[in-house]
Amino acid sequence: MTNDTVSQFPPINERPVKDTICLFDVDGTLTPARRDVSPEMLQLLQKLRMKVAIGFVGGSDLVKQQEQLGVGGVNVIDMFDFCFAENGLTAYRLGTKLPSASFITYLGEDRYKTLANFILHYIADLDIPIKRGTFIEYRNGMINVSPIGRNASVQERNDFEAFDKKANVRKAFVEALKAKFADYGLTYSIGGQISFDVFPTGWDKTYCLQHVEQEFKTIHFFGDKTYEGGNDYEIYEDKRTIGHAVTKPEDTMEELKKLFDL
Repeated sequence: MTNDTVSQFPPINERPVKDTICLFDVDGTLTPARRDVSPEMLQLLQKLRMKVAIGFVGGSDLVKQQEQLGVGGVNVIDMFDFCFAENGLTAYRLGTKLPSASFITYLGEDRYKTLANFILHYIADLDIPIKRGTFIEYRNGMINVSPIGRNASVQERNDFEAFDKKANVRKAFVEALKAKFADYGLTYSIGGQISFDVFPTGWDKTYCLQHVEQEFKTIHFFGDKTYEGGNDYEIYEDKRTIGHAVTKPEDTMEELKKLFDL
């Protein structure tokens, strides 16, 4: 996709499938986990965008989504009608930035410091095969916590994911945080291979729906972590959406082809 093609899409209210938007999780739905989007997926999204409005909603910040989706240097906010980074706390409609919110403003500096200190002490005492770096990644609307560290290589991520399926390191970590910070009004969501998100209750992926629910009667959502505790669960189950559970990008493509005759 080039910037020249962006203007070739019909205005949202003139697309053939009326009052409809497709929202997509990124990792495991549009792309393999933390990897780049395929040319086939990009081509299908272009075809889809001719028929309905499209948007992504990811937990990561916009920089990471640009890395995965903005292949060839194309600006990711030109590739979708709606861009919801950090669950919609950073939001764009047709390239225009929408209002945002902040985790620190919600929690306060002192309470955030107490939370961060507890997390770092907990990780220091964890007995796991390896530790790398960036154990807490601060984002605008949440923190992402990784026992192994976000600097782990692809192979190390794969190994930890397999290890965690048996050891339940992240699950136990979340339970400890829930017990310690019960009065903080926080939600914990395990997603991806190596980490979990911590954010104010209600600031899950349903947060983005406020930006689309008035404009569209039908909101399709596609995600791979749609089970309870997964970071797509709340928006998948929300009464405002039609949820589609997938396990990999190929599932997403197959479902879109069937739904919209692509």
